[in-house]
Amino acid sequence: MSAQIGVTGLAVMGANLARNLARNGFTVALHNRSVAKTDALLAKHGDEGDFVRTETLQELVDALEKPRRVLIMVKAGAPVDAVVDQLVPLLEEGDIVIDGGNSHYQDTRRREAALAEKGLHFVGIGVSGGEEGALNGPSIMPGGSKESYQALGPLLEKIAAKADDGAPCCAWIGTDGAGHFVKMVHNGIEYADMQVIGEAYNLLRSAAGIEPAEQAAIFEEWNKGDLSSFLIEITAKVLKHVDAETGKPFVDVVVDSAGQKGTGRWTVQSALDLGSPVSGIAESVFARGISSQRDQRAIAQTTLAAHEADIDVPQDFVEDVRQALYASKLVSYAQGLDMLASAAKEYGWNLKLDEIASLWRAGCIIRADLLKVIMEAYKGDKAPANLLFAPAFVESVGKAVPAWRRVVATAVQLGIPVPVFSSSLAYYDALRAKRLPAALIQGQRDLFGAHTYQRVDREGTFHTLWGEDGSEVSAVDTH
Repeated sequence: MSAQIGVTGLAVMGANLARNLARNGFTVALHNRSVAKTDALLAKHGDEGDFVRTETLQELVDALEKPRRVLIMVKAGAPVDAVVDQLVPLLEEGDIVIDGGNSHYQDTRRREAALAEKGLHFVGIGVSGGEEGALNGPSIMPGGSKESYQALGPLLEKIAAKADDGAPCCAWIGTDGAGHFVKMVHNGIEYADMQVIGEAYNLLRSAAGIEPAEQAAIFEEWNKGDLSSFLIEITAKVLKHVDAETGKPFVDVVVDSAGQKGTGRWTVQSALDLGSPVSGIAESVFARGISSQRDQRAIAQTTLAAHEADIDVPQDFVEDVRQALYASKLVSYAQGLDMLASAAKEYGWNLKLDEIASLWRAGCIIRADLLKVIMEAYKGDKAPANLLFAPAFVESVGKAVPAWRRVVATAVQLGIPVPVFSSSLAYYDALRAKRLPAALIQGQRDLFGAHTYQRVDREGTFHTLWGEDGSEVSAVDTH
């Protein structure tokens, strides 16, 4: 029996994707370095579809129909390279190697170029939705050649999550590392989204004294409106949960130190390389970092002065927080999508932002009703230069700005950290400011490093002779 696809690496994500493929009618060849793991999967789930058991990579390759499709599901980095190195000599021209892990997009670009020289296709696919999504339908973001997608796409679209309109949350993203890049940015937005929800929770509790169980009802109500999303939904569930051992709210028995696997950091590092201002996403990564510095935080609690203001929380504070959360959440999407546009120019990718937004409507962690409006904003030839400029969002964010400012001001006076709420508001204000202090910075750069500047009143590039008579010369004359 020939298999349509092979999966090597049968930890939870690999096993669940293999089961998803089998459940959808595809014959799946299974391989794992430890054969015991293969046998365990077959013993427990072998009746879910057609599987082919293999013990070696050669057996895996031999079990596949042509062009062969081999999905690698191992830890990102050196383990992927190791499997690729073992696999490539066994393949023939036109075969497809797929990396479904959270690999760095530059690694994917490198691997794609190397395998293309051998006549093989390398496809990096971003998979979002966690273990449950892998089994029941994830959001899938494939890169690689268009030719490879013709052979691989029908399988991926069949197992992907389906949006409300029935469309699969899977489409060809672009060449080489485009799929993994888009997944990386998805995760960056996810970091910011989770952080602003955390900041909203902290404000409602620390400023307004609203306990977790009552907050759960608030988040459930918010999930019925323009904040409707998977993350708001699960926030209500987490806040409602009570620890069985102590009877305390679950959030009170969890150590307040947030982990991270690296994709958020990669987003910020890549944004710096592209010169793309993702300040809200960056602050969400740094917020996880400072949450982990528990020794320093313990010292600070008894050492650093607070001087918190004695103020009353504004009326309608819950509604103010909801509006600030909406606006800050939207900024994280705006920054992420703007970063995708910058990467498209840098790497020659034809990224379709409306299509990317459509892939995030189901299956993935940031799925939200908001994405339908974002899709509409980017449709056609009149896409906004920035998501915040789309008419629908100009109006909705404009209405939220007064509440946004009140929330940030209240948080600052009470000494409650709101790094993403405040940085997102600063980003919004920086976009709309008539003049920024960058003029002074450029003047400083010219004084200490002759970095030149441009003027507002005439064309050209100039330099002031700071160490001489202070006169201005054309930068062309200085070379």
